[in-house]
Order: sequence, then C-alpha cells, then structure tokens
Amino acid sequence: MTKLMVNGASQEIDGDASMPLLWALRDTLDLPGTKYGCGAGLCGACTVHVDGKAVRSCQTSVSEVEGKSVTTIEGLDPNGEHRVQQAWRELNVPQCGFCQTGQIMQAAAFLEENPRPSDDEILTAMAGNVCRCGCYQRIVQAVRFASTGS
Repeated sequence: MTKLMVNGASQEIDGDASMPLLWALRDTLDLPGTKYGCGAGLCGACTVHVDGKAVRSCQTSVSEVEGKSVTTIEGLDPNGEHRVQQAWRELNVPQCGFCQTGQIMQAAAFLEENPRPSDDEILTAMAGNVCRCGCYQRIVQAVRFASTGS
C-alpha cells in the first residue's frame, strides 16, 4: 500500500509500487485530466506537480511520490480559475486540446518559480511540452498573460 497526497486528499494505492504515477492517477484514482502522450517523458502531456515541481507522471513511479504532494489538473483549481487556466480560456489557446493539461501544469509550475518571465524564458520553460497542433504562439501569449495580465 502506497500513501499519497493527491489534490490535497490522502490516497492509498494498492498495487505495484513501480506502477507509473500516470496510471495510478487515471486508472486507480479516476483523474483522467492527466493524459498519456508518448510514455517516454518526451511530450509533456502527462505533466503533474510533485511538491510544486512539474514532473512527467509517465516516468515517475508511485513509490517515488510516496509521502509527497501530487497536484493534477483537477486539483490546480477546483473551479478552473487558476490564473493560467484563465489565460488559456481568455486567449483561446487550444485547438484540439489534448496536450493542454500538460501545457497548463508546466506553465503553472514555471510561473511559481519565475512570476515575471521574458518570452525567451517562457520558450525555454515550455520547450519540453509538445503541441501537435502548433499552438505555440498562443501558449507563449497565455503564459505571458498569466504572468502580467496583458
């Protein structure tokens, strides 16, 4: 039994402690917002926060996060009103939307560390998150908007 704190609630995962966190979140805890993209930690669709840091949940085992705080897109703000989520809506960022939860989670963790980034810093921070629709300009604009309000 592995004990986790997920979105502020204590959870127990009964199963293989080497299971990727992604599958524990989606299949065991019924939190489908975290997406499976590549399974190799390269696309960022599975990004969640562990103790406030962005991590790839497909490459992180349940045992690695035991006793730590995990935040998924569902827990970023229960009403979807986190400043990054607001910026995404305001600027109509997604096209298909599949990668967007990972993009949002990456951006939110980045802005906690760097609340007023330059565009170059945004590009660097978001470079590991792939958007197959090519919404990169809108993603950068939304991160900037979330940081400055303009």
